[in-house]
Amino acid sequence: MKKLLAAIMTATLVAMAPLTAMAGSASLILDARTGKVLSAENADVLNHPASLTKMMTIYMAFEAINRGKLSWNTPLVMSKYAASRPPTKLGVRAGDSVTVRDAILGMITKSANDAAAAMAEKLGGSESNFARMMTQKARQLGMTRTAFYNASGLPDGRQVTTARDMSTLAVALMRNFPSEYRLFSTASFTFRGRTIRGHNNLMYRYQGMDGIKTGYTNASGFNLVSAVKDGNRRVVGVVLGGRTARSRDAKMAGLLDKYLGRASTSGKLVASVNARQQVEVASAADDSDMPVPETTPRTNELSPKALGYLSDATVPMERPSALAEVANAGKSAGAPSASGDWQIQISAAPSDDAARALLAQAKAEGGPALKTASPFTEAVGNGANKIYRARFVGFQSREAATAACDALRQRSYDCMLLPDHG
Repeated sequence: MKKLLAAIMTATLVAMAPLTAMAGSASLILDARTGKVLSAENADVLNHPASLTKMMTIYMAFEAINRGKLSWNTPLVMSKYAASRPPTKLGVRAGDSVTVRDAILGMITKSANDAAAAMAEKLGGSESNFARMMTQKARQLGMTRTAFYNASGLPDGRQVTTARDMSTLAVALMRNFPSEYRLFSTASFTFRGRTIRGHNNLMYRYQGMDGIKTGYTNASGFNLVSAVKDGNRRVVGVVLGGRTARSRDAKMAGLLDKYLGRASTSGKLVASVNARQQVEVASAADDSDMPVPETTPRTNELSPKALGYLSDATVPMERPSALAEVANAGKSAGAPSASGDWQIQISAAPSDDAARALLAQAKAEGGPALKTASPFTEAVGNGANKIYRARFVGFQSREAATAACDALRQRSYDCMLLPDHG
């Protein structure tokens, strides 16, 4: 009897506990023609979507274009709030504008947070209201365990999804917006005289892959949603919580290698895998109205199994143990603990957690030039004006700090060189 009561109490406590998410390994391979799950691991466990969030922001933009609320050339005015979003971003100044076309391409290739916020404000009036619209759309599509609180995927503990829900969204994008979906294969585009290159390295090397989106924050790990076409077969893969970009890509390639051949060769794409109510399917846009981005050549000479691989691939380093690393760094004015005469500053954020997340992402993308650098956050100002500078410290020479800045600028980060005394 005591054991029974203990079991009931445990079950009750579990049921009453709030749902939480953490970066954990999850994956799903879906036959997009039948809705059959070919492989699943922790497919319904909550994880943070990171920049996979932008798949829904882009879905909402495609829907608005097809309804005539937006055109590809509609200007999106960059508010002070949108312009202040942490990198990565297009870097459009407050008061300036960006076209819908460039905002969407910026979200696809560069995962631009400022573009996502500008789109949110245009369609929802505010990012918070737009996030509510995103969650409502998620429910209509059958995404039962997803909640959105911003349009970009910047860190927010309440913003959660699952591998199954992300596969549902991917299929909805392909089915409901077949012409527009092609933009997810964009490798690069030209924005105001500079070439913006994409982050989806696996897409450029896995034959038949035409999207969709990568994502990373320290809380989420390395995420990826991929869509592959092999003859008449069409599958969607989701990998969440990867420890590194390389291991995430390798896991996706391995799953696709194993299960792609088991997919159906007939039938239309499922409209929505788990939809509980009818979802409006917009008519495809005329091809002549589609933006034609500048793309880099795609090659398929390499076997998917050769991915590892690739010494020339630009992939983030090991996911840093940045929570501990940054926590041990100084958080207020004062000398950083790491030795070295030079430091660099990449941004400032409204909270220490946001600055930490930014540093973790930058280090993951910065490559060897940041290997020995130590993250460091510095609080300045008071009250509502308080911000947290995001810096890397411990460079032994100006040349080393400059090399780090150059590496980050190639990934579209801002970077300012500073002597160690600030």
